Amino acid sequence: QLQLVESGGGLVQPGGSLRLSCAASGVSLSRATIGWFRQAPGKAREAVSAISITGPSTTFYYAESVKGRFTISRDNAENMVYLQMNILEPEDTAVYYCASPSPGGVLFGSQWSDSSQYDNWGQGTQVTVSS
Repeated sequence: QLQLVESGGGLVQPGGSLRLSCAASGVSLSRATIGWFRQAPGKAREAVSAISITGPSTTFYYAESVKGRFTISRDNAENMVYLQMNILEPEDTAVYYCASPSPGGVLFGSQWSDSSQYDNWGQGTQVTVSS
C-alpha cells in the first residue's frame, strides 16, 4: 500500500532554510504526483508545491507565496521527494504534509492544489519560523 512519511521539520529563524523529505513507498516516482501542503493553526490547508511525473516529462507547481523561495525535487533511486525551503518567513509556520493520489495517478493544471484530489497523506512535520 502507498505510504508517505515526512521528516525534516524544526525550528528556524526568519531567513533560514529547512529541507523537508517525503519517503514514498508503494508508488513509483516514474509516474506519480507528490504534493506538499501545509496547515497553520486556525487556517485552512494550503497547497504549497507539487511535482507531477509522467516519465517523459516532469512538471513543477508552486504557490505564489513560496515561488522563488521553495524548490521541490525527487530522488528516484530512494523514492524520495524533497522540499527545499529558503528565506523562510514566520508566515511559513505550519504543519507540512506530503500527499499523493492513488498510485500511478498524475495531476495537472489546477488539480495539483486541490486537496480532495489526493488520497494518501503523511502524518506531517512541524515547521516553526521564529526569532
